[in-house]
Order: sequence, then C-alpha cells, then structure tokens
Amino acid sequence: MPSSSPRGPTLRRIVSLARPELRSLLAGTLFLALGSAASLLVPQAIRIIVDGALGTGTDTLFGPAGPAAVDRAAMALALLAAVLGASMALRARLFGVAGERVVTRLRRDLYRSMLDQEVAFFDERRTGELTSRLASDTAVLQSAVSANVSMGLRHLVTAVGAVGFLFFTSARLALVMLAVVPAVAVGAVIYGRRVRKLAREVQDALAAAGEVAEESLSGIRTVRSFDAEERETERYGQAVWKAFEAARRRIRAGSTFMGSAAGAGYGAVALVLWYGGRLVSRGDLTAGGLTSFLVYTLVLAMSLGALADLWADFMKALGAAERIFEIQDRRPRIVASGGLVPGGVEGRIAWEGVRFSYPTRRDVPVLQGIDLSVEPGEVVALVGPSGAGKSTLAQLLARFYDPDAGTIRLDGRDLRELDPRWLRRQIGVVSQEPILFSGSVAENVRYGMPGAGDAEVEAAARAANAHDFVARFPEGYATRVGERGVQLSGGQKQRVAIARAVLKNPRVLVLDEATSALDAESEHLVQDALERLMRGRTTLIIAHRLSTVVGADRVVVLDGGQIVQLGSHADLMSVEGPYRRLVERQFVAA
Repeated sequence: MPSSSPRGPTLRRIVSLARPELRSLLAGTLFLALGSAASLLVPQAIRIIVDGALGTGTDTLFGPAGPAAVDRAAMALALLAAVLGASMALRARLFGVAGERVVTRLRRDLYRSMLDQEVAFFDERRTGELTSRLASDTAVLQSAVSANVSMGLRHLVTAVGAVGFLFFTSARLALVMLAVVPAVAVGAVIYGRRVRKLAREVQDALAAAGEVAEESLSGIRTVRSFDAEERETERYGQAVWKAFEAARRRIRAGSTFMGSAAGAGYGAVALVLWYGGRLVSRGDLTAGGLTSFLVYTLVLAMSLGALADLWADFMKALGAAERIFEIQDRRPRIVASGGLVPGGVEGRIAWEGVRFSYPTRRDVPVLQGIDLSVEPGEVVALVGPSGAGKSTLAQLLARFYDPDAGTIRLDGRDLRELDPRWLRRQIGVVSQEPILFSGSVAENVRYGMPGAGDAEVEAAARAANAHDFVARFPEGYATRVGERGVQLSGGQKQRVAIARAVLKNPRVLVLDEATSALDAESEHLVQDALERLMRGRTTLIIAHRLSTVVGADRVVVLDGGQIVQLGSHADLMSVEGPYRRLVERQFVAA
C-alpha cells in the first residue's frame, strides 16, 4: 500500500507555500497597511465635513469647525482617495504576481511528484483525476496563498481599526453594535467547516467529470465509429450533474449563512440608528459623529462579511490541499532514482523463481514461478496465448513493477540494487502501438537522446527505414505528428519509434508485438529495420506471428504464467506440444 504523510494540510503548511515570495508579500503588506489606514481616516473627514456644514462640533484637526475646516477636510478626503487607490493597485499587483509564482511552482512540483510515482500508481488512478489536481485544485489553492491572504489581512486590519474608531467615537454605541458580532463569528466557524467538506465533494465530482471527458476525447475515433456520441454526452452529463448537486449543497449552506449574517448586520445598523439618534437628540453625540459611526459600522460589516467569504474560500482551499498533499506526500513503492550505476552492460538477464500479480488485481496470479536466463546478444522469443504473462516479463525487466517473489537480475545484479533511471536507459522498447508525442518527427526521434544533433536524428531514421517517408513531408523532420502520432500511418509510427530506439542505443531490446498490426509492405520495412536494430543486442521478442520468431535463438512458450516449453523453433516443431499447436492454428487461420 502507498505510504502517505499522516500530517493534514495545516494552515502552517499552506502558508509555507508562499515563503519564497516573502519579499513581495511584505511589500504588498506595507501597501495594504497604508491603504487600510487611509480607508479608516475617510469617516473622520466625513465627520468634520458634516459637523462643519451643520455648524456643530468643536475644534478639529483642521482648525475650528466651519467652512475653512470643511474645505481642508474635503482636500484631505481627496488625498486619502488617491493614496487608497494607489495602495490598492500596488497591493493587488504584488500579491497577484506572488500568487502566480506560487501556483507555478506548486504545479511543477506536483507534476514531478506524479511522474516519480511507480507505474502501479497510474493503474489505480485515471488521467482525468490527475489533470484535475494539476489544474483546478492548484488554482483553488493559489488564491489561498496570494489574493485571499491579501484580502484577508486587509479586511482584518480594517475591521480591527473600525472597532477602535467606533469606541473612539462613542463607547456606549460601540458596545450596543458589537453585541451581534460573537454570534456571527461562531456561525462563520461552523459554516467554514461545512464548506470545507462540501468543497472537496465538488472538486472530486469535477475530477470525475474530467475523467469522463478525457476518455471520450482521447478515444474520439472509437466513439465516432460506434456512434456513441449520445451515450458519451449522457455519461458526461451525469458526471457534471453530480458536480452540480454537490455545488448546490455548498451554495445552499453559503446562502443560509450569508442571509443570517446579513440580517444580523442590518439589525445591528437599525439598533445603532435608534440608539445613536437618541444620543444626538440629547446632545451626547454630534450629527457628524453619528455619521462617521455609521460609516465605520458599514466598514466593519463589510469587512466581517468579506472575512466570512474568505474563510469559506480558505476552507475550499483546504479541501483542494488535501488532494494535492496526498500526492506530494506519497512515497512511491519503486523510487525514481538511486542505486548502483555499473560502468557497463553485457546484457545477461535472469528471472529466478518470479511470481507476480498486478497491484490492482492481487487475486489474479500472472506469473507463477518463472525461471529463465538470457545470454548477452541472444534473441529470445516469448509466445503463448493472451494473458500468459509475456508482456509482464518485459515490464518487470524495466522495473515498472517489482515481483511479489523471486529475483530478476541484469548481469548478475538484482534489479532492486540498480538505479532505475540507469536501468531504463539500457532498455529499448518498440511496442505494437507506440506512443508518439504531439511534437515534430525530429522531437519524437530525439526523445531517445535529447541532446542528439540533426545528423544523428537523420542517421537513426535511415537505420529505421524512416528517412524516405519523412523526407517526402513538406516540412521534413519538422513535421508535427499530431496527438499520439495520429498524422502518421501505423507503419510510419513504428519506424519513428524504432528510430527513437536506435538513437537511444540500448543494450537490451524489447519488441512487443512490433509488427502484428502492419500490412505486408510496412511489415517488411519495419522487420528489416528491427533486424538491424537487434544486431549485437540482447533481445526479447513478444509476438504471435510465426515470421517474427523463426529466427530467434530460443522460443519460450508461456501459458498460465508458467513456462511450458523452451527450445529453438525447429526443436519445438519436431515434438507434439503447445508451440506446434499454436503454429498449426496460425497456418489454418491464414
């Protein structure tokens, strides 16, 4: 079972994501404080203007109450507006850019964590789920460590400052107004916990919908050939409907809380107006003082409401963080690198008592006690019915999986002792359906050796019988092959894959049904290229076609995860047994 960190996504860990951007965030915080201070002084200027206009009040910061004080307060108000606008712009810029940097690093690190996982990890998870974590989950978390931090600090400072000015203006009125705050705060905490759970449900549902879309779009030719557009639309519709239902539950919880909070806020304003009006009528408070108090009350209400929204968003971010940290903390069963790096490779391979079942199907044994050795430079063909374990032997050799029991050795060393990256550089694979990337022909060939020059790429293509058809393309080696190589024919894709293997120059070669899906002409060209590629290399051929195994030094017949026959083609044909029956059935089918 995968090992994952017992730590949950705590506030400290989320905030630590922004630590590399501390300088930008501190500068943004400085402008935040400046803007908050300016916004808190605005109601004081309003108080002076109102009292001056009504001829009430006493001496002010701008001199005795009156027209001159009103003029100076209005000029100060304009200056505060300018300071507030500039501070908000600079704060938003600094926090925004810092947030983008954070999410860029997060996506890169998360992607690397995914690539470092063993192959079984990808057997257990669907591509759409993983891409959803890279895209939507990181975007949700981005706001928690950038914009929301900025907004949260701003509204927190503003709320605290507003409370201070409320008490400065009228302590009795402030106590009346603040009576409603504890109830709203408790409600916010309860609401936040609920939203965190609902937010994770929404993200999970969206990831499931993304999986459906990814499957359908990547397999569009199959969908189209089976006239399954309506079925796939219905399947995707059901998936997004589940996401909608989860979102509706989240919205229902949010609207209930926001309605209650708004009602409490407006109730507090009504209470302030009643009691404040009584104070003004008794002469205990000026009209300007009441006006500024009401403005501070609105500022406090808006800040508390915004903090409640930000708290809900932060709870959503915690839900997304759980999904992200789950992968980042996961330790792969097979490490991506580390171990012995021998100076050279002879190519001697041995499977010793190997037993294996795929992690997703532990109850189905695939290999049951395989003992097989292959000498350097030897060509060994693996044949047998589907499910016999042929491809599994090759996957274990590349250490995509580790055997449940037994040992696999390369040149006498247990594969577990070797650096996996070094090991895989020694093994070249050409499969029945090679995976090409959406770049150019040259980029796909160069994938076997990223630093190779154009001359080396062309030489590899010539060795793979690919140069002639590539040269006929208008853009030559710069021709883009399309997603998964859809712009090329089956034979062309195979030859590009062979060129990739030629350039990699592996010591061990695995040919997995490399010609079974080709027409006669393409098979001839591909087979010719493969024969050149096999020279001097230890080669495993996994095949059904007789033409691909006749020239092998030995033929290994597998059935039910066991070796049932072993010998040359001629030896196995001379006796009654599974291999001879396989060959005879192929002749009958032909």
